[in-house]
Amino acid sequence: MTTQPPALLIAGHGTRDEAGAEAFRDFVKELGRRHPELPVAGGFIELSPPPLGEAVTELVERGVRRFAAVPLMLVSAGHTKGDIPAALAREKERHPGVTYTYGRPLGPHPALLRVLERRLDETLAGTPHEDVTVLLVGRGSTDPDANAEVCKAARLLWEGRGYAGVETAFVSLAAPDVPSGLDRVARLGARRVVVLPYFLFTGILPDRVRRQTEEWAAAHPEVEVRSADVIGPEPELLDLVMERYAEAVAGDLRMNCDSCVYRIALPGFEDKVGLPQQPHFHPDDDGHGHGHHHHGGHSHSHAH
Repeated sequence: MTTQPPALLIAGHGTRDEAGAEAFRDFVKELGRRHPELPVAGGFIELSPPPLGEAVTELVERGVRRFAAVPLMLVSAGHTKGDIPAALAREKERHPGVTYTYGRPLGPHPALLRVLERRLDETLAGTPHEDVTVLLVGRGSTDPDANAEVCKAARLLWEGRGYAGVETAFVSLAAPDVPSGLDRVARLGARRVVVLPYFLFTGILPDRVRRQTEEWAAAHPEVEVRSADVIGPEPELLDLVMERYAEAVAGDLRMNCDSCVYRIALPGFEDKVGLPQQPHFHPDDDGHGHGHHHHGGHSHSHAH
């Protein structure tokens, strides 16, 4: 008798952009098509249907008792560190007998760096790398650890690829914003810039990046500025999710706690140390109950 492997649950952020939400839902369906041996479901923490709890219920109704949850997110910020673990703990209370492990976010994986380079090459159309400065634009967070991961991705993208430089900016919640980032690269002498959104799918924020880029370019005709596309549902992304799934199933979990504001007193964020994490309630989810409990295969408790 063969043991059914744990199901795969994909946790998404959510967006008010219907095309972006549909891209996530299509991505989850494609994972299911590629891996018929696995029950696969996906849901959002906020803004878009279906909520994560509904996705868990779908798996339970399909007979699933074990699953591995993978956050479809590039960096470890509040959703990954707090909202999703708390929501999963709540779902365990709703569905007695269900166990799960929690995988890590995607991060600046070499496979995704290759996709980013491909997006740049599509935009450059043969322009030599050494003539181009890249502005990598992340979502932005109140968590300095998450913003630092975008800077890490920028450095890794620069290494060995021959660009004149790779700088960072953020579209919300963190500085520098997109216009300030473009001002900076111009002051550094850049005359040919590609703005590269560090986002998985289209949405409100990537659209804002493009719009702000176009506005800045119109006011600075002396600098050639182009906009690249988001990462998108590339084969590398599909494969990376399965890599994170395999890590979670094997128990090879490496949540980044070294610079977590809930554990370490970082300058300006000392008041966050030890704060309890509460579930993030999806507007379409009628569940209740609070707390950040230990759960199968992973604990990211922040209390002393």
